[in-house]
Amino acid sequence: MMSDTKLAVSNFADMFVDMREKITDEKLKRGDEEETFKTSFEETRKNLTSDIEAEKEKLFQLQGKLEQPPIAFYAHLLKGMLLDTSNEVLKFEKTFTNEGSGYDTSTGLFTAPVGGLYQFSVHTCARQDNFAYLGLVLEDNVIASDSNYGDKSHGCNTFGAIIRVRSGEKVWVKSTSSASNRQLYHDFYRMNTFSGVLVSY
Repeated sequence: MMSDTKLAVSNFADMFVDMREKITDEKLKRGDEEETFKTSFEETRKNLTSDIEAEKEKLFQLQGKLEQPPIAFYAHLLKGMLLDTSNEVLKFEKTFTNEGSGYDTSTGLFTAPVGGLYQFSVHTCARQDNFAYLGLVLEDNVIASDSNYGDKSHGCNTFGAIIRVRSGEKVWVKSTSSASNRQLYHDFYRMNTFSGVLVSY
């Protein structure tokens, strides 16, 4: 009888030990799962926070761009002009449009108030029996050029470029070939103009 009781007690003790080990294993397993969940959650939270901050920065930049005034100018050369001076800058003396105040009539230079993609256009007329060789210049580099001859009448041409300009860079029109038979013509029907507009940032 005592032997049976000892056996029962031993079996119960073994069962208790097994049970405790199982409970301990389960706790450890749950603890690992909980730790894994916490780690995963923290990584996700950090990534989301980083993404949100990046999107906020993009929105702030976009807001700043939307608040920028439009940049555009349209200038007119009021008289005929003899192109007998090497690399002479054409000074278009009157502006019909000068949004952003980038064009300076006293120098003939357009200074980009902001960086971006700009479109420039030059329309000029050569006096009859004269030539006009002109270039559109960005920071001393000719980016577009034109040759024109007033054959039997005063001939007009248009040329231009679309180019990225950094803030503070200058754009102008100059003569690329100078001589006594190089001359622009102006009258009521023929206007020499220089224009530019910011297309996108």
